[in-house]
Amino acid sequence: MQVTISSRHSELTPPLRDYAEQKAVKLSKYYDRINDIEVVVASVKDAMRVEMIVHDEHRNKFIAHCQDGDAYACVDGCFAILERQLSEHKKKLRNRKHSGQANHGLA
Repeated sequence: MQVTISSRHSELTPPLRDYAEQKAVKLSKYYDRINDIEVVVASVKDAMRVEMIVHDEHRNKFIAHCQDGDAYACVDGCFAILERQLSEHKKKLRNRKHSGQANHGLA
């Protein structure tokens, strides 16, 4: 799994980079088919905006945005949103009902 962290309109501090990377790596606990994660930290007016984009092996994209005064709170908010999205996606995949016989409307 590859984690890419970038910033827009501001300098990204090493502690914030490490924190975002740690949180991004923890997402693999909720869905193990993640290929790469992009984290974009942006400074907008009087707040910070964090966007996390998760790509899985089947070309699905999971996106979370969060805007707050604190960048660490934004990372936590995005993590919570993606945790829910990935858990629901995994549950949806796991609960598919596949019968042994294909029923194509033939009697």
